[in-house]
Amino acid sequence: MTALKFADLVAGKRLSGVVADGDVTMVALEVHGTGSATLTYRSASGSLGDRIISLDDLAGIQEVSEQRWSFDADGAAFRLASEARRMQSAHLADPYAAVDTSNIEPYPHQIDAVYNRFLEQRPLKFLLADDPGAGKTIMSGLLIRELMLRGDVARCLIVAPGSLVE
Repeated sequence: MTALKFADLVAGKRLSGVVADGDVTMVALEVHGTGSATLTYRSASGSLGDRIISLDDLAGIQEVSEQRWSFDADGAAFRLASEARRMQSAHLADPYAAVDTSNIEPYPHQIDAVYNRFLEQRPLKFLLADDPGAGKTIMSGLLIRELMLRGDVARCLIVAPGSLVE
């Protein structure tokens, strides 16, 4: 980047290096011959200030773009990150987040068991046993998914009899 000259400094430009605590917006410049000038600026807090600068001081002053933030990042990555953050906080707005984000339609007794019994018991001290075909697998899956969405479990180990593994 080339060094600035007094002629490059015009009112309204944002500059860095004028003050130690941040960028300033230039208000006016009064040149005193060829080697010095008085720079009047507005700080980020809105207060006015001035500083006498020399040609040597100009080497440490840089023009800052008008935009404070750039929006040229990968849009797909931003969408992925924002969707992950939304899912992480889904249980705050939706008490049945696991049901709403899964492709199953649980029966009322399964929803009641997971949301009104299991999730209210901390730490969970239940043995999930029910009649054959009552949906123990669905209840377990809903419970695990809900705990994962809430951030209460990161890893889960499922132990099943060898005859059921296949």
